[in-house]
Amino acid sequence: MTPTTLTLIAVFLAVTFTATAVAWLITSRSEPGRQRLKALLDREATGGLVRKAALLAEEERHGADRLVSKLPTSFGSVKRLRRELALAGFYSATIAAWFSISELVGPVLFAIPPLVLLTGTYRWGGAAAGLVLGYLAPSMLLKRRCKRRQHEIENGLADALDLLVLCLEAGSSLDQAIVKAGDELGVSYPALGEQLHILIMEMRAGKTRLDAFQGLAERTRLDDVRALVSMLMQTDRFGTSVSQALRTQADTSRTKRRQRAEERAQKVGVKLVFPLVFCLFPALYVVLLGPAYLTFVKILSQ
Repeated sequence: MTPTTLTLIAVFLAVTFTATAVAWLITSRSEPGRQRLKALLDREATGGLVRKAALLAEEERHGADRLVSKLPTSFGSVKRLRRELALAGFYSATIAAWFSISELVGPVLFAIPPLVLLTGTYRWGGAAAGLVLGYLAPSMLLKRRCKRRQHEIENGLADALDLLVLCLEAGSSLDQAIVKAGDELGVSYPALGEQLHILIMEMRAGKTRLDAFQGLAERTRLDDVRALVSMLMQTDRFGTSVSQALRTQADTSRTKRRQRAEERAQKVGVKLVFPLVFCLFPALYVVLLGPAYLTFVKILSQ
């Protein structure tokens, strides 16, 4: 075998092993059994959220909030940055500090490769593009995670309301129903389960039920959650049945979820146009027209 063949085989094996290892890591972390076991380990005597609150208090004592307040951020203020990070599921002041640092270091890291690898006018153009991309990349990733969590909460809201109705009709109070729903949804919809745990912690800390639900609407920024809060306020004001109101809201949420799924299914045909045009059609043209082109070139050359 020639050295070129050995090199190609080695590269193929290395890429195959790397892709297999990455796929195994991704699938092993997303296994339902592993997530369930992790959730059960997190909910010990005091609960994972209580330990998280203790961790945040410890960080504040070590000056993490003071460090964040001294760093510049694209969100304008530290309070707004912490709010956006909380929407994405990050509550630690250390994460906020790392985010601000990444906005400062990212442009430099993205601008160095074009300066080293390119020459001429492309060098400075690539460096400018790297600066812009490095500055915008952390915010874009954060917004993408926020949208993904909001979408997860939207999809799980109907199931959460069904669990609440089931628990209320079984004789549980609303607080106990929220705790049970948060425990059961912690695996299938982690973001929604976490928000329900925060909701019940706020109520246990002394907040009224309506204020706690309004805080949930502010944290999630979803129209469905705002509609749920408005419905609970009307139920508390007029004294109507909570379970019946939650059942109606669950039906509405389930209908909206089905409509969103149908809308995404209708968009698939349009989204497939670009992969077909840029990926499939060029290869198809090469296979179909390539032999004819070679024949024409051969005939004309003679």
